[in-house]
Amino acid sequence: MNSTIVIYGSSTGTCEAIAEKIASKLGCEALNVQDLSAETVAANQNLILGTSTWGAGELQDDWYDGLKTLQGADLSGKTIAIFGCGDCSTYSDTFVGGMGELYNGIKDSGANFIGSVETDGYTFDDSEAVIDGKFIGLPLDDINEDDQTDTRIDAWLAAITPSL
Repeated sequence: MNSTIVIYGSSTGTCEAIAEKIASKLGCEALNVQDLSAETVAANQNLILGTSTWGAGELQDDWYDGLKTLQGADLSGKTIAIFGCGDCSTYSDTFVGGMGELYNGIKDSGANFIGSVETDGYTFDDSEAVIDGKFIGLPLDDINEDDQTDTRIDAWLAAITPSL
């Protein structure tokens, strides 16, 4: 596996805990997006990006500066996978929308995006993170569907690990 890092933004600790779980399973570091630098991006071939969703489908606050860092970096040829935390019950019309904002901010960067997930098995009304009928990454609702979080993470990691 090439150099991999999990980069997350978390306000309540949920996305941080999930990022640390993913990093532990991959044997790599989890980094708070507040600490992201161009050097970190350059030093890693694989970037696993995690954000929670706030308000009407926005990124977690710390990601706005992190997204600027990514947009200013050379992502050509890098492999990127995205995961997002959301609330499919209270915010079913913007479920994991932050994940979609993150993707839209760097989709034209020359990076190779992996890890799309079928929408089957998810309960939601709408999501900016659904592109061509699939989530652009791993959506998680650790509040309403916490009993499915570990299974979903394991299945996603099994699908993306060969590409890392």
